[in-house]
Amino acid sequence: MNTEIIGIIAMFVLTLILAIPLGKYISKVYSGQKTFLDPVFLPIEKLFYKISGIDSKKEMNWKQHMVALVAINVVWFVLGMIVLLCQGSLPLNPDNNPSMTPDLAFNTIISFLVNCNLQHYSGETGISYLGQLFLMFLQFVSAGIGLAAAAVLFNALKERTTETLGNFYNYFIKSCTRILLPISVIVATILLFNGTPMTFEGKQAMTTLQGDSVEVSTGPAAAFTAIKHVGTNGGGFFGTNSAHPLENPNYLTNIVEMIAQMIIPFAMVFALGFYLNRRKLSWMIFGVMTVGFLALTIPTVVTEMNGNPALTQMGIDTTSGATEGKEVRFGAAASGYWSIATTVISTGSVNSMHDSAMPLSGMNQLLAMMINCFYGGCGVGILNFYIFIILAVFISGLMVGRTPEFLGKKIEAREMKIAMIIALLHPFLILVGVALSTAFPEQGASTLNNPGFHGFSEILYEFTSSAANNGSGFEGLGDNNPWWNITTGIVLLLSRFLPIIGPVAIAGILASKKHIPESAGTLKTDTSTFGLMVFAVIFIIAALSFFPSLTLGPIAEYFTLY
Repeated sequence: MNTEIIGIIAMFVLTLILAIPLGKYISKVYSGQKTFLDPVFLPIEKLFYKISGIDSKKEMNWKQHMVALVAINVVWFVLGMIVLLCQGSLPLNPDNNPSMTPDLAFNTIISFLVNCNLQHYSGETGISYLGQLFLMFLQFVSAGIGLAAAAVLFNALKERTTETLGNFYNYFIKSCTRILLPISVIVATILLFNGTPMTFEGKQAMTTLQGDSVEVSTGPAAAFTAIKHVGTNGGGFFGTNSAHPLENPNYLTNIVEMIAQMIIPFAMVFALGFYLNRRKLSWMIFGVMTVGFLALTIPTVVTEMNGNPALTQMGIDTTSGATEGKEVRFGAAASGYWSIATTVISTGSVNSMHDSAMPLSGMNQLLAMMINCFYGGCGVGILNFYIFIILAVFISGLMVGRTPEFLGKKIEAREMKIAMIIALLHPFLILVGVALSTAFPEQGASTLNNPGFHGFSEILYEFTSSAANNGSGFEGLGDNNPWWNITTGIVLLLSRFLPIIGPVAIAGILASKKHIPESAGTLKTDTSTFGLMVFAVIFIIAALSFFPSLTLGPIAEYFTLY
């Protein structure tokens, strides 16, 4: 067990060591400074702009940024629907997988479009290679969208008064070419040399250890798996995601995939500090996020390592931990660590089945997504945290009797209204979805495989995962039907674009205001004291919003074990 703990610590420390220089590199990319990858990607970007007719130097205000963001997503949605509705008749389908139904195609495309990858189909049997390749494309561009939106925020927070905040297409293309693609190539290469397939051949006949002959699906899994983690997407090429031996062959690939999904969210925090030349601010943000992450991770790892008390009372040996739904090549500790990292980061990939986790572990996985701002996904983690900074600044200003300011800009009623709407939207979408599914059991609850408290947790998890753009699930829920496909699809749309538009709108409004130099009475927002205030605001909002529903689900289930 001590070896497993050392492995977890090593993964976190190595991610942090790599994230700091990556953050500096990202800040150079968005600020237009020279980088070592310019000779490789600059000609490609120029060719793209020439063919598309896009003027990458044209300055945009925050509204124009958001119009561009929404417009290109509409185009990708239409193309994706065509591919999935017709995949049975299109090429690159060696296993003859059928076309998707309209409601499943709608849910799948929306899910990959919004960086969630909530899969109501089983990877290798539900989609053709052509469909997988298009979804892989969406994993790149959806992550690029989040990073580009964060870059707009970075630009808006600079100490000057302006209406224009750079060019959205410039930020977006650079996010894909300079950040996502190089890291994905490195990760995919490591996976390839460790046994993850990269082929367009169909199923292959293999002989198991028992001597049985089975047909095993392959495909271009290495490239797909790399961007699913680097872009904090999480969609599995295979149905069991990163618990599948071809998607995650050994402990080394487990470490690589863990670092891959955490490194850009880490790096974006440090990129903010480098971009604004406010390193203390970035360390304050990272400190608050890390305290929250550890508060969820440590109890989960301990709980999973201790095993199921109900089995212990029966005299069953649980020294290996709670092993139901886990891969022995990773163990209970590393699986528990992954489960919180993937829900905090909003990746949603799994190397164990969350439905089999201990009740309090399931509660922590839910809390990670309910809070939805400890590290978070590519770019959007910073955007979500920015909302809580605005709320904390406003409350702190009221407490000391001063007009609230952040980075030299006054926060007034308009910005606070937007911040409150975005902060309350997340619990609203989750709790309304859960309420409707339980109020009309013939629609939602009828597909549960588990009754009682755990069944309620499955419904709660489905909508929480959708609203947090996570994509993981308590898979005891039969979710491939019109009710779940349409309701979660709507939640996915609203919970992706409004929480991006809201923070960017606040930042754009503040950027247009006159900059106020710091004075002796200015509230310091890069201190541990302010960090504690931000953490308190996050905790209070999450506790007040979600504690009753958690009581009905995982907390109640926990007491049934004793």
